[in-house]
Amino acid sequence: MRKKCDPILVEDHDFPSRGKGKAIPYGAYDVGMNQGPVNVGISSDTAEFAVNSILKWWKEFGERNYPNVNKLLICADGGGSNGSRNRLWKYSLQRFSVKTGLEIYVCHYPPGTSKWNKVEHRMFSYICSSWRGQQAGEKI
Repeated sequence: MRKKCDPILVEDHDFPSRGKGKAIPYGAYDVGMNQGPVNVGISSDTAEFAVNSILKWWKEFGERNYPNVNKLLICADGGGSNGSRNRLWKYSLQRFSVKTGLEIYVCHYPPGTSKWNKVEHRMFSYICSSWRGQQAGEKI
């Protein structure tokens, strides 16, 4: 058991490695089904990478679980690759919409509220634990 003032240091956000490159996780989480994939990129967190991750979710989970839908609501953080002012994000979503035939609606979390983003709690917490070499919930 660790002392209260002796935290484990872990990498944050883009997870830069001590070697070459970095790992960028992007998750598409289905709240209702409590599942979804996480893509791990190795260069940069871009809007195209974000939309490709959502497309991967649609191809692997969405089409199978929601065969009769024609609309998709995406809840996203307000900054970075999927920011509300990011033109490449909007353009990439439009291409996604044309490719899939889905009407896309985007809801951005207000600034400073990403800590309530379900992807962070339901998926990334397990990835961070795994990357630091321990199972989720394991005490060191």
